[in-house]
Amino acid sequence: MSQRITISVIGGSKINSKVEKLAHETGKIVAKVGGILVCGGLNGAMMAASRGAKEEGGLTIGLLPGKSKNDANPFIDIALPTSIGFARNAMVACCADIIVALPGSHGTRCEISYGLVYDRPVIDLGGWKVKGMIRVKDLKAAETKLRSLIKDIRAQREKEHARTTRS
Repeated sequence: MSQRITISVIGGSKINSKVEKLAHETGKIVAKVGGILVCGGLNGAMMAASRGAKEEGGLTIGLLPGKSKNDANPFIDIALPTSIGFARNAMVACCADIIVALPGSHGTRCEISYGLVYDRPVIDLGGWKVKGMIRVKDLKAAETKLRSLIKDIRAQREKEHARTTRS
């Protein structure tokens, strides 16, 4: 019941200014809806989203590929070195209650796939058009969908909590 909602924001490490703005605004939305932002903790979309979340007073977690906390971008509050390289993509997806996919490359596609395998809702803000993802047309629609998903997750947790406390 007391677990906070974690939202993994995934996207490329090499991005243009348009994607940087999208990632930054996505991070702001994550904080605004009360989520904890999780990402790979490095540069590109990860840094822009983390910066946006921090500007809105949010909490950020970076699951780093290496073994040093110093690798984290400056907007990460909790740096968790994994020492497992790209295999951390599975962790980024699995630890999320919800995933928001921005434009990216193979690593992002991998995280999308893991998210779908782990039965996480994956919001498509990157034009991926992958079966099973939740398509939204813009940031406003993404925020609306995030709020709806969070409400559903909290209701499910309350239901499970009530069921387990009766046993």
